[in-house]
Parts: sequence; C-alpha cells; structure tokens
Amino acid sequence: MSMTQRLGAEFFGTFWLVLGGCGSAVLAAAFPDVGIGFTGVALAFGLTVVTMAYGVGHISGAHFNPAVTFGLWAGGRFPAREIAPYWAAQVAGAIVAAGVLYVIASGKMGFDVSAGFASNGYAEHSPGQYSLIAALVCEVVMTFFFLLVILGSTDKRAPAGFAPLAIGLALALIHLISIPVTNTSVNPARSTGPALFVGGWAIAQLWLFWLAPLAGAAIGGFVYRWLGANGK
Repeated sequence: MSMTQRLGAEFFGTFWLVLGGCGSAVLAAAFPDVGIGFTGVALAFGLTVVTMAYGVGHISGAHFNPAVTFGLWAGGRFPAREIAPYWAAQVAGAIVAAGVLYVIASGKMGFDVSAGFASNGYAEHSPGQYSLIAALVCEVVMTFFFLLVILGSTDKRAPAGFAPLAIGLALALIHLISIPVTNTSVNPARSTGPALFVGGWAIAQLWLFWLAPLAGAAIGGFVYRWLGANGK
C-alpha cells in the first residue's frame, strides 16, 4: 500500500473512533429517560476499533491513535520516520470527526459545548473530580496495558484473526475503568478533536492527554519487546 492510502485509512479509522465513541457520549449517554450510560459509551469505543480494524487494518495497521503508533515504534514494530505522518492523519481525522459531531449535536435546542463535549479532564473537569495525579497514573497505566494487548494479539505467535476483537474489548474495558477518572483518553488524537471545540480548560489540560498516553505506550512497547522475546 502507498503511504497516501495508509494515511487515508488512519484518517478514516480515527474519524470513526471519535465520531462513534465521542458521539455516543455526547448524543446517547444521557438521552432523556433511556440513555446508554458509561457502559454503552465504553462498548461504543470498543466497537469502533473492532469494526475499523477489520475494515482497514490490512491497509494501515489500524493504529487510529498517536499513542499506539508510538508504542509500536517502541516495540520495534514501526519505523520512526513514519510516526509524524501517521500522527498528522490521526489528529486530522479526530478534528474533522469532532466537527461533524458538533454540527449534529448543535442541532438540538439547548446544546452547550462548554458542558464538555466528551473532552478529557482532571480535577474539576474530571467526571468524578479525580486529581491530576490520579488522572496521570490512570492514563499511563491504561495505555500501557492497551499496548501490551495490541502487541501481544498481533504477535505472529498469537491466534490469527482475533487481534481486532482483543484490542476492541481491551479498549471497552479501559473505558469501563477510567471514564469516571478522565473521561478516558489513552489516545491523544481523540482528546485533541473535542478539546479544540470546547476551548479554554479543555485545551489547557490537553497536555496531560498527550504526555500520559505517549508515556504509557512507550513503556508498554519496551516491556513487550522484552517480554515477547523475538516475536514479531
């Protein structure tokens, strides 16, 4: 596949992740009388990864996340020279998806983007009012284990064809654990898209949702590189 095709797959995959995951949070989580709640949002994020990993994973590798790209590099699975183009495609996909979601959500009377718009946050902007340190630890640890699952399930010694399911289920589980803490990032692109529309506090706190996932992903990549010995 050409680089253009691979970047296109990353753009659309990340777009779907943000529209599906953040869209479920903004449009359906607390829908009057019957909403999908945290569980439904967690499942939605997992389903976006499963569906697009099967849909375009054979084109780009189905990263859809700057932290995953970085972790795959740390794990010896991805060349450093391709990190920046992948990041650009992923962030662009997330921003465009957030824009589409904004257009849809603003069609409802009373919509207020300052209410959060599925942005990630800590302290007073954490769903459960968790501190900066709690948010940092949570995001690092969740991304670390996400990379272990990704690297392990895509190892040539793992059962073939099941990686998207394992990765999607891992992402759903991560959301079930950490939505109350940070609204769950583990993905800098996913955090960037909504934050640009919320502005203010969301942009001011965005640094954490780049730093922590990238750190957790790097640790996960290096650990699996040791743990998995010579598996590729």
